[in-house]
Amino acid sequence: MALNELTLKDKQLFRRYLNLSRHELCVFSFENIYIWKPLFDIRWKIIQGRLCVFFKDKIGCFMYLPPLGEAVSLELIGEVFSVMDGLNQNPDVSRIENIETREEKIYRKLGLTVKAKYSDYLCLRDELAGLTGNKFKSQRASFNYFTKHYDFSCEELAAKHIPQCRKLFDLWFRQRASHQADPLYLGMLEDSRQVLKRLFSGYEKLSFQGIVVKTQNRISGFTFGFKLNADTFCIIYEITDLSVKGLAQFIFRTFCQKLQGFKYINIMDDSGLENLKNTKLAYHPAKLIAGYIATRI
Repeated sequence: MALNELTLKDKQLFRRYLNLSRHELCVFSFENIYIWKPLFDIRWKIIQGRLCVFFKDKIGCFMYLPPLGEAVSLELIGEVFSVMDGLNQNPDVSRIENIETREEKIYRKLGLTVKAKYSDYLCLRDELAGLTGNKFKSQRASFNYFTKHYDFSCEELAAKHIPQCRKLFDLWFRQRASHQADPLYLGMLEDSRQVLKRLFSGYEKLSFQGIVVKTQNRISGFTFGFKLNADTFCIIYEITDLSVKGLAQFIFRTFCQKLQGFKYINIMDDSGLENLKNTKLAYHPAKLIAGYIATRI
């Protein structure tokens, strides 16, 4: 079966299928699919009226999302696994990722093994924007330190800022890498560099919204994300000069303050990293959004 290569021209088609249901996992957006092109050969096909999205790398092929559209059937599951098996030397690699809680039992009834993966952290925007109360004492203190000790300005992130943002990312990369020896973490940093490069190349053609913070007339931090649904905004990147104390807390709170109209901020998953998990939990998420992986074993 011939599969279609993902391009920016597919944005409206994908959104039509993605908007058939309300989603809380950040992966259910064209932006969060498209940015992975540097790391995966992303293909898609309408199969039995459902949009099916396949990711392939040197390890193998899997479905990044469950089929989008009407309820799945045993026949459809057989067909999508046949597609993946045809591209995989090891059929055990074939799987369907990011199944939502409401559909998890459906895949079990179809005879698949379903296991939980990393959850997204969903926070209340009002809490992140206000940082009131004792539970946000640490973040509030860091925010106040930054505003007291630095001259700064904020602007909406635009194409003109991208060259400086790339330089800042390189600095942040070096700062992070200098304190880490874990090859897995270093590999994830490099993956992040490749993803950001792709993302910036199509920034104005995708529905991103973000801000930059300048200190001493240079960009010291940037953050951006996208609207997931009417209630939820996903923050996908936050990069700051780690030598600027309190900047991370300042840019996060300031961006959340600007995102008026949203009830929730999805700050994505923790990729299984304990330090990232602790950072996200420190913002006291209102709930964790579970995702599941379905396999035949």
